[in-house]
Amino acid sequence: MEELARESISLLASASAKPPIDVTAGPRLGSMGAIFIMLKSALGAGLLNFPWAFERAGGIHSAVTVELVSLVFLISGLIILGYSSSISGQCTYQAVVKEVCGPAIGQLCEICFVFNLFMISVAFLVIVDDQLEKLCGSLYELLTGLPESEMPYHFYTDQRFALLLLCVLLILPLSIPKEISIQKYIRWGVKCQVISSWASTFSVIPTICFGFQCHEASIAIYSSMENQSLSHWVFISVISMIFCLIIYSLTGAYGYLTFGKDVQADILMSYSGDDILMLIARLLFGVSIITIYPIILLSVIQDPLLSWWRKHDCVATLKLESRSRYVLTVLWITVTLLIAMFVPDISKVISVIGGISAFFIFIFPGYLRLCLVLSRIIFTIWGAVTLLCGAFIFGQSTTITVMQILGKI
Repeated sequence: MEELARESISLLASASAKPPIDVTAGPRLGSMGAIFIMLKSALGAGLLNFPWAFERAGGIHSAVTVELVSLVFLISGLIILGYSSSISGQCTYQAVVKEVCGPAIGQLCEICFVFNLFMISVAFLVIVDDQLEKLCGSLYELLTGLPESEMPYHFYTDQRFALLLLCVLLILPLSIPKEISIQKYIRWGVKCQVISSWASTFSVIPTICFGFQCHEASIAIYSSMENQSLSHWVFISVISMIFCLIIYSLTGAYGYLTFGKDVQADILMSYSGDDILMLIARLLFGVSIITIYPIILLSVIQDPLLSWWRKHDCVATLKLESRSRYVLTVLWITVTLLIAMFVPDISKVISVIGGISAFFIFIFPGYLRLCLVLSRIIFTIWGAVTLLCGAFIFGQSTTITVMQILGKI
């Protein structure tokens, strides 16, 4: 994205080099504002994949059951992150993990953060590529009156060529500036088959991790809240996750009931190219992604990558830093574009992102519980269980992705 691709992550990344937030300074977030930003951080491109995940899980009952079980871990992870932020005095996910768990785990967290946003960037380009495929077909039918299946192939009619042009002419110019003024204009992103195999049921978990992932931004949100009591944070976490559950479940159920076995990994691709409403939806979704992509890129370039270079005195002057930013930006866009061009569908990318998301949702929160050494033994046991579940999810999603790449499944 996410997943894992969201505006609040830019706040998280840009704040990581700053000292802990002074809770008495500036306007603070109220309950509604905190819930709104939590939802904004979670809801996004994952909506497109939930109908396909419902089909893979074996139907609505199986998928919703996995969602409900996952919700316990999602909420408990948010609670421990807020608690860790309050006792550590840090205002970003990476800073909290580094402060509580030590520099080595903090370094691992930064690596996961960068790789997660890299794969979210790939996912965004794959989604744009999907929409361009349908848009090119619709444009051909509109101009010639012939069906899309009769469209002759030329390099300029290939959606990958259009994706290349978009990256060069639009995404790259938006990503090069050190400050992105368009950020202030971005709002909400347009955002009964029976399968007996447990593996099929668990295949929905990476999609759930990708879709519900707001944990990286949660500490920045908590640090900006007016009321930072733990009970209030529990309320914010529960309400936000319940709203996400309702929205994702309704989307998944509707898409699954509409298309059944024929539902595609990107639900918009299941609709015909001559549907005017879907044409508008594709255009709006594409515009949303194109404007969010540079924000994600800026958050990575400005904070983790250039900060690593500064630590090793690799960036000595402002001029050299500017050149380094240009090189990193071009390299990032080029690599994500090349990967996106050859990924068959969004489900493969989400599987990888879901595995990485397990670190932020399960593994790091579980390890935080163990490092905090809370007085009750039940918290230690729950931390160990959460950590093991995260390791299992990461291993499962990574194995499935590798097997898919190798053509085994």
